[in-house]
Amino acid sequence: MSDSEEESSSGADWPVTEEWLQAVLKSHHVDLPDPSSITVLDFTVRPGCDAGESVLSDILAVAVKYRLPDDPADEKHSLSFIVKLLPQDPFSRFFVTEAQFDLREIKFYTQVVPDLENFKSKNLAKETQLELPIPKCYYAHYNAGATEPEPTPPESVLVLENIKPHGYVGADFSRGLTLPQTAAAVESIAQVHALSLSLKVKEGKPLSERYPFLFQTTRASDSYQQLVERGLPQLSQFLEKKTGLENVLEALNMLRSNTKDIIESLLKPEEPMALITHTDFWCNNLMFKEEKDKGKATCCILDWQMVTYSRPTNDLALLLISSVPAELRRLHSDELLDGYWDTLTASCAKLGLNVETELNYDRKNLGEDYKRSQLLALLLCIGSVDVALGDPLTEGRLLELLRDLHNDGLLSTDIINKEQE
Repeated sequence: MSDSEEESSSGADWPVTEEWLQAVLKSHHVDLPDPSSITVLDFTVRPGCDAGESVLSDILAVAVKYRLPDDPADEKHSLSFIVKLLPQDPFSRFFVTEAQFDLREIKFYTQVVPDLENFKSKNLAKETQLELPIPKCYYAHYNAGATEPEPTPPESVLVLENIKPHGYVGADFSRGLTLPQTAAAVESIAQVHALSLSLKVKEGKPLSERYPFLFQTTRASDSYQQLVERGLPQLSQFLEKKTGLENVLEALNMLRSNTKDIIESLLKPEEPMALITHTDFWCNNLMFKEEKDKGKATCCILDWQMVTYSRPTNDLALLLISSVPAELRRLHSDELLDGYWDTLTASCAKLGLNVETELNYDRKNLGEDYKRSQLLALLLCIGSVDVALGDPLTEGRLLELLRDLHNDGLLSTDIINKEQE
């Protein structure tokens, strides 16, 4: 997000009006006896991120001042939020609407999150804390569009809490995450995983019945395949200029002909540990509040457009492969997986679920699943390889990653062929 953009109090260049803001505020203050009497006093609208920073959404940052019924004349309330709209870029718009990534995120906030909060309130002891590390949702609207009687384009609007005023900042993808940031991200996703896993097990209702939109793996695989097919030639062209990577290039060429089968195999949920995953869990979808004097950070997870039902290690692998400097990844991956496991099992225990006893799943199983998830993470990174190319730091990190994966045998013919079966 940028503070350098010129602010506008009229919002004339954006689809944000006083009438629309009243609708958002009425949704936010739904418990008021007469929410229709909320008065908008003033508002500003500016771009919510730098140009090219967000591919799956156009983002606005809005700040509004308003008055509630029965407020004294000199009393004002204020609210800062982010508005997520369909992207204007034709390719990105088609990609989002075809895979219904916008609808996925809306359903995550309007269906999944309320269920998780309700489950938590019923099963968590009052003195115990377990927060969902995501922004609050204030308003959502979706219209799929139509072709008859007149063509109408799809509409998608999601209004979320702007956490930047609370001290959260984005990460530097070029440099990669620090160890405190990575540990905070791992802890945050473990809490979300724990809630969805415990909900599934303790209430005994398959999540496929609750949230069928999470199980559209074929549609998601098609979308990921499109990205990988676009990214592989760019990556191959980049690697051809480097020496000592002939075996990596050979493995990538093998991936090119089997991408969809491999993605479908790796996205396919495996019980008993299948749960709700973010599936786009990298540093540009995270914000951090840091306590540098304590060497700690708090992480908030954004952008749930690719939310699905899969194995938890898919999120962990994407984070560590895409967003962590090579040396940190080599030195601390096992430690970070330990931290994830400790948070996951402790959070599940708070909700009445003993993962090892009831699901017969332990830390060793997690490590084995993580190894498989690294191949999916690599494919997702290839699909977005353009964000890494052109920057010496990220290019160097990419080369180190490919060498490490090849040396670990994860790009071998046997592994790739196994994932197609």
